[in-house]
Amino acid sequence: MSEREQHIAFLKRCVELSVLARESGNTPFGALLVGPTGEILLEQGNVEITQSNCTGHAETMLMEAASQRYSKAELWSCTLYTSAEPCAMCSGSIYWGNVGRVVYGISEKLLAQLTGEDEQNPTLDLPCREVFARGNKSIEVIGPIQEVETETVAAHEGYW
Repeated sequence: MSEREQHIAFLKRCVELSVLARESGNTPFGALLVGPTGEILLEQGNVEITQSNCTGHAETMLMEAASQRYSKAELWSCTLYTSAEPCAMCSGSIYWGNVGRVVYGISEKLLAQLTGEDEQNPTLDLPCREVFARGNKSIEVIGPIQEVETETVAAHEGYW
């Protein structure tokens, strides 16, 4: 399997996690952490609504768990996959957690089009690449990945 095919497979799992989050009463987002040899280390959907947690985004929750289980050196060799481009808060948690690569499905701009003015997702127009560029380490960012756009968008249809 090529690297691109691996990205697509992991992002499809993120979409599955976002659907599960939605079915649990949360907003439809999902993320997972993959180790350097391609094994899934952690999976997480959004929990902000059911847990009344304003920082309950999938990526932030995943980074909280990851930082308790893995060293910063170990995390640097990992990849965080996420259904949608990480927001500024999630990008900060990825940066401080020390994950070396991020791969996402749809862009923050497309997400903003999907969510519109919905108060549950007051999207910031601040791409994760810009957040990471302000730091002193180079986090690789890959995305958006067109091959998963239709499935990712479908997970949001009718929600917002």
